[in-house]
Amino acid sequence: MSKKAQPKNAPMDLFDSDDDTCSLSSFYTMRSEIPRMDEVHVQKDVMLDQSLDALYEKRSSTREQALASIVDAFKSDLQHEFVEKNFATLLDRCLHCIKKGSTKESLLASHVIGLLALTAGLGDQAQEILEESVTPLSQALKSSREALKITSILECLAVITFVGGANAEQTERSMQIIWQMIDPKLVSNVVATKPSPAVITTVVSSWTCLLTTVDRWTLGPKILQGTVTYLSTLLEKDDRSVRIAAGEALALMFELGILEKFDAEVKGSDNGSVKEEREALINMHRLISKVTDQVRDLAVEAGGKGCAKKDLNTQRSLFKDLVEFLEDGVAPETSIKIGGSSIETSTWCQMIQLNFLKHFLGGGFIKHMQENEFLHDVFSFTPKKIGGHSTMTNEEKRLFQSPNSAVSKARTKLMKKERMISLTRKFYSISS
Repeated sequence: MSKKAQPKNAPMDLFDSDDDTCSLSSFYTMRSEIPRMDEVHVQKDVMLDQSLDALYEKRSSTREQALASIVDAFKSDLQHEFVEKNFATLLDRCLHCIKKGSTKESLLASHVIGLLALTAGLGDQAQEILEESVTPLSQALKSSREALKITSILECLAVITFVGGANAEQTERSMQIIWQMIDPKLVSNVVATKPSPAVITTVVSSWTCLLTTVDRWTLGPKILQGTVTYLSTLLEKDDRSVRIAAGEALALMFELGILEKFDAEVKGSDNGSVKEEREALINMHRLISKVTDQVRDLAVEAGGKGCAKKDLNTQRSLFKDLVEFLEDGVAPETSIKIGGSSIETSTWCQMIQLNFLKHFLGGGFIKHMQENEFLHDVFSFTPKKIGGHSTMTNEEKRLFQSPNSAVSKARTKLMKKERMISLTRKFYSISS
């Protein structure tokens, strides 16, 4: 039978050889072609370099693909060497994409900048990221009308301030930039527009995350009362994500004792008469009483027609915890399993930080919690390695463990060759 007439996938290369030396040679050559772990990391480095170069391309879709690749790489592993060599260039190109690019570009570039800061951790690089980014991001927020772009920039600003904010002034500056998106009166030259529920939720959650890092409230009793009043109005909104964000902000303010400090600040102020002080105190206590009643109502709210059960349960759980905190001073406890360890929180402050960073990191949360020293310090977390080995990244799992990976296919092919070599040897031994 000629080779052309052979059935598909027939292993004729084994039987056509004078002996099985050629087959064994090709077998070991093929084995050497399976990529090793160090080769995978080299491929990642090459991919990141190529993606960085692609950010100079004129075509928007090319830049979007490059940014998406960088986001995936930064989530799947901690790119310390790449950041050390290229953080200034990457930051510059991302800021350019936010200023000049499409909404999708801006969303991805904002995410990259946040991941860049989290990878860099505490130090000069994170501070430089914040200082170089705060003005361009603020300008982009003022000029944008697209909710997706606004929310991505807000979260980016919160993350880079959380990591790189070296003092209270830097943190409060970012908090004001964030808050002005729902209260334009705080800044001039901003056209007042009605923010969407998504924007309101992101503003409040980003602002609250940064409030967890502030040792004391320095903006004065008037701004404090205005902030609590606004949060109280948010508790009455139809959108549950807005209510939940407002509830978490108020919980944190209660936990930090900010509302109690209001009395001392009003009494210690040199401005205004005794009568004005008394009125301010009375108004604030009435406001706190109103907020307390709202919280109790939301903890037992009944679901209506078309109500999303998950959102309703989340709301009830949050406000039940807040009622318990207001009555007994006990904050909710949470626990998240990370490999062989658990991250546990016992304060509103810790829980808010953890939830915000978990949301921002998405699929990269587990990897970063396992290997990111900055996050270890923030949450006083020491990860355990399972079996003495660190877990593989998602990309490495695809390359080495997936049935469709090149490695798995090569391994299957090798096994077939091994079987055929064994059969060949048996055939020749029987024939002889």
